[in-house]
Amino acid sequence: MSRAENVIPRAQMVRGCFLVFTSMILAVVLVAIGFLAGVGAMHYWPQVRRTVEQVLPPRASEVAQQQSREERAQLLWKIWDLLEQEYLEPESLDPQKMIYGAAAGMVSSLGDPHTVFVEPRQAEMIEENMRGSFEGIGATVNMTEGKLVISRLLPNSPALKVGLQVGDIILKVDDISLEGKTVQEAVSLIRGPRGTVVRLLIQRAGVAEPFLVPVTRDRVELPIVTAQMREDGFAYLRLSEFNAVSAQRVHAALEELLQQKPKGLILDLRDNPGGYLQMSVDVASEFLPKGALILTERERGKEPREFRVEGKGLATELPLVVLVNEGSASAAEIVAGAIKDNGRGALIGQKTYGKGSVQSTHRLDDGSSLRVTIAKWYLPGGENLDGQGITPDIEVSLTAEDMAAGRDPQLERAAAYLLHGE
Repeated sequence: MSRAENVIPRAQMVRGCFLVFTSMILAVVLVAIGFLAGVGAMHYWPQVRRTVEQVLPPRASEVAQQQSREERAQLLWKIWDLLEQEYLEPESLDPQKMIYGAAAGMVSSLGDPHTVFVEPRQAEMIEENMRGSFEGIGATVNMTEGKLVISRLLPNSPALKVGLQVGDIILKVDDISLEGKTVQEAVSLIRGPRGTVVRLLIQRAGVAEPFLVPVTRDRVELPIVTAQMREDGFAYLRLSEFNAVSAQRVHAALEELLQQKPKGLILDLRDNPGGYLQMSVDVASEFLPKGALILTERERGKEPREFRVEGKGLATELPLVVLVNEGSASAAEIVAGAIKDNGRGALIGQKTYGKGSVQSTHRLDDGSSLRVTIAKWYLPGGENLDGQGITPDIEVSLTAEDMAAGRDPQLERAAAYLLHGE
């Protein structure tokens, strides 16, 4: 290589040095900017983060998971304190009602109509029914088209003695309107201690104006079973509920009826609200052949359990019809459904209530109770009745006018079915 070719011109050298120096300065500036930005972010990010969290709070499910049981309870007490401090009419704050309201609200959040908190008075009524006696007027009622109608008067009852009649509509109890109330709420108003007086405003067919009837409450024995031979040669057996003695009473009544050699049997489960599951199994076993499936129970964390007829019943071959209506529920539906699904007899009347679950009852210290659904049961055909009910083989209505006139078209249709087989 020649000497001339190896020499760099002076101007080119100066320009190259300037470019290198400028690049070094720019790099230092960029590093400084990055460092300062990092320091600034570290200083200001917590404030930005808090602002974002305020705008976008954690999801409710995440908050619930983070809260302890005690922290959740603090919310209730906070609401309580705010009501006491700020509510416009403090004299209307009733601590007992507030506690019961909170308990009922907690339970109702499950959306299960059969898992319920029951206040002391109603809890006592339920226990009285299961024992087979209570203090009241001695009338069976049901809700028909939003009105409380007397469907049955018990023998020697206070209601019968003062002249109340089947088909009478109860409008008010001690000046309290029954409009919008449930059957249970209405009954809790009608019942009361023996010797006290309840004033009922009655509407009766054929009477122009409602009239007041005072009734003195008394001790009333529930006739769990009513049994008789009809003039047409058919036996009639009515079961009002499935309490602790129901199976024993049904068995005894069947023994007496069968001695009279009936041509058939009408089992009346209308307005039977149910009761103990085992009682329904024992009663159904009187009408079904040995080994027949009555129901299948599915309980939390357990294998399905089948309930079958274990012994020989008294009326397994006698022609059979079962009367049901919208008041037939729970254990009554187990018996009716097992008879229908096993092809043992026909169901006549109206669609049943629709309750296919089992509850455990916990009596609490103040007399209230908590009923918790612990299982569901299924008919032999695999159907669960919750919210569904059983549609009878033959549908026949029974109106308030029928009851007031002493007519029972459902019972008449049952007798006709046994007589003609259709």
